[in-house]
Amino acid sequence: MDLPFAVTTPMRDADTNTRAVFAVPPGACDTHFHVFEPGYEHVPNPQYTFPDGTLDQYLALTEVLGIDRMVIVQPTYYGEDNSLTLDVLERLGKRARGVVRVAEDVDPALLAEFDRRGVRAVRLDLFARKSEPIAAIENYITRMASLVAPLGWHLQFYSPGSVIRDLIPFLSRLDARFVIDHMGYMKASDGFGGADVERLLTLLQTGNCWIKLTGPYRVAGDAPMSAVDPLGRALVATRADRLLWGSDWPHLPDGQRDTGELLNLLAAWAPDPADRESILVTSPDTLFFAH
Repeated sequence: MDLPFAVTTPMRDADTNTRAVFAVPPGACDTHFHVFEPGYEHVPNPQYTFPDGTLDQYLALTEVLGIDRMVIVQPTYYGEDNSLTLDVLERLGKRARGVVRVAEDVDPALLAEFDRRGVRAVRLDLFARKSEPIAAIENYITRMASLVAPLGWHLQFYSPGSVIRDLIPFLSRLDARFVIDHMGYMKASDGFGGADVERLLTLLQTGNCWIKLTGPYRVAGDAPMSAVDPLGRALVATRADRLLWGSDWPHLPDGQRDTGELLNLLAAWAPDPADRESILVTSPDTLFFAH
């Protein structure tokens, strides 16, 4: 039996997170968090140990940070069994929406039921497909876009930067709304440079693209998180109205990470309160709460 590649650490107490250094607008939304509860079946050989990240712990964090609304995102840990995500949506009611993972042959009736329960997007794990020819990935995205179109949902890409880079010409023509996780995941340590970032910015400016300001520490890699500041500022300068903020809580595998520090990056990347309003309120309204 394969062992998980990462051992998760205990969650820090919510009260120890840094408070916001700016006025968090009413209706602020965290568009990317995960929850882990005992009693739900996980995939065989998950990539990390069972995390310390219950819904109660998350809600305590939102009280500290001033987050009113939230979007739960199905993690790889639970695969395509969305039971916990749906249970969280039922508990949170109108203040929450969800992003699920589904198979290509999912019953449309099940998707309609998900929609009634607050789901608004499907997450595509392109890390799992990174060795496929880019044309095969494009065909997969096209099929999944057709699947969710009748519901008015969008697609969310959990993807290595190399796949996003190679998909940019296709995505610029895609007639469907999509969201790219983790700022495009174009890590400098993986060889991505200014030309790659410029192409990503062009996609953000002209296509049906939204980008999540999530996981800056993942993008930075071994470098200080400040290494991502130029990218954060460039994204905001390009299309602040096409950005979303997400905590990526519980920061797998590091439960001790300060979520308030991540929220406060917006003070530097988006110093204009109107831009922060777009990122924290308006874009979530458009993609998740319009219906």
